[in-house]
Amino acid sequence: MSEPEHVRETGRWLRFAHDDQRGAEALLERDDVPPRLACFLAQQAAEKSIKAALIFLQTEFPFRHDLDLLRDLLPDDWALKETPTGLGALSAWAARGRYPGDLPEATREDAKAAIEKARKVYETALADLEEHGYDQTDGESRAEAGEEETS
Repeated sequence: MSEPEHVRETGRWLRFAHDDQRGAEALLERDDVPPRLACFLAQQAAEKSIKAALIFLQTEFPFRHDLDLLRDLLPDDWALKETPTGLGALSAWAARGRYPGDLPEATREDAKAAIEKARKVYETALADLEEHGYDQTDGESRAEAGEEETS
C-alpha cells in the first residue's frame, strides 16, 4: 500500500535537512570556504527539520526562516517544541550568512555551534516523528534504499 503524500513529503524534507547538515559539516572542514556558508546551511538544515515535522502533522506554515515562529506551530507534546533552546541565533544565519552587512563575519566557532544546534534540531525532530508514528522506511527513505513502493 502506498503511503500518504504527506508521509512521502516528510521523508523528502528530512532528506534535504540531512543533506544540508552534511554540507555544513563538509564546508566547515575546508579552510578555503568561509564559515558563514556552513552557518547558512546549518540554519537551513534546522528549518527543513522543523518543516518536515509540520508537514507530517499536516500543519500549514509560513515560508519564513524564523525557527522559533515555526517551532511554535508544533503541538505542546513534541520535544522539539522546547529543545533545543535559543534558535533565534540560528535563525539569524538565514540572512546574515548570505549578505554583507555591519555584523562581523562568522567564525569557525560560530559554524561549529550552528552545526551542533542544527544536528540537535534534526535528531529531536526525527525522534518526535518516530514517536508519533513516522516510519523512516516510508516514502523517500525507502526509495533511497532501492526498494520499490507497492500500491
